[in-house]
Amino acid sequence: MSVQQLFPILLAVHIGLAVSLFLPSVLLPFGLRNQGPSSGPPGSISRGLLWLQGNGTVVIGAGLAVTGLLMVLLLGPQLLAQPWLLLALAVYAANLGLAFFVQRPGLRRLLGMRPDPSDAELEVWRARARRQRYVSYVMAGAVGLIAFLMSAKPGS
Repeated sequence: MSVQQLFPILLAVHIGLAVSLFLPSVLLPFGLRNQGPSSGPPGSISRGLLWLQGNGTVVIGAGLAVTGLLMVLLLGPQLLAQPWLLLALAVYAANLGLAFFVQRPGLRRLLGMRPDPSDAELEVWRARARRQRYVSYVMAGAVGLIAFLMSAKPGS
């Protein structure tokens, strides 16, 4: 198999890893939406996303870095001078920071609330859950912007 034949496979793996790195942070607030702190443990999808976020982040991130470097090697280092790629990488880095420093701690606070909250605690939980969903909207928008930049390559 030639290098050119490997590129579509490498690209598909890279995109899959990139999406899976953000998937838990974007989807978890919506998975917990209909669940209150007193409704018991999260469902199977939410548990899977929690597991992926807690256990898969380093492996997925490493795979993403390796596939990205392989693509740069295949396409040539001049690719790194493209403004659309630099902007997409900056948005991706900002989105990673948002996921790690805002979304993950916020989700942990939502999951850590005791099972029999008072009305005031329940209202705090709902406000936090709503805030987490807003963060998810921003993150999803950033992922959309990255996808646009990577596919349209404006200015090329």
